[in-house]
Amino acid sequence: MANFKIISQFLKDISFESPNVPELFFKQDNGQAKIEINIDIQIKGAENNLFMVDLITKVHSKLEAGDKSIFLIESTYSGLVQLEEEKDEEAKKRTLLIDVPTLLFPAVRALISRLTSESGFPTFVMQPVDFAKLYEERQNKK
Repeated sequence: MANFKIISQFLKDISFESPNVPELFFKQDNGQAKIEINIDIQIKGAENNLFMVDLITKVHSKLEAGDKSIFLIESTYSGLVQLEEEKDEEAKKRTLLIDVPTLLFPAVRALISRLTSESGFPTFVMQPVDFAKLYEERQNKK
């Protein structure tokens, strides 16, 4: 792991859509919901070993019957990271794709919980993400 510090972290973009409200609230039995979660990490390099790490999350809840959308949340939560000089490119990559997103994720998780809570739907709490496992899976696909 490369040594680093997060200089700042912030919400860059967020979107909440619930296109089938209020009719979803009026029906007694809407059926079972399913949730699809997609996570992506994008890195932009800058001078002086500064990097912008974007944790991009998409949470889409749909009814199983008919595939009707309940809600869709898309967010980009970012961290400005200062890396110490690191010659090992793999260590640098693992730090930016595993360690930094692991530190950014709790803020994203809290935002999504708060949005679903405020929307009138049951609060959705994302399970922790194993970014090391995600990294390995993506490396194996290449």
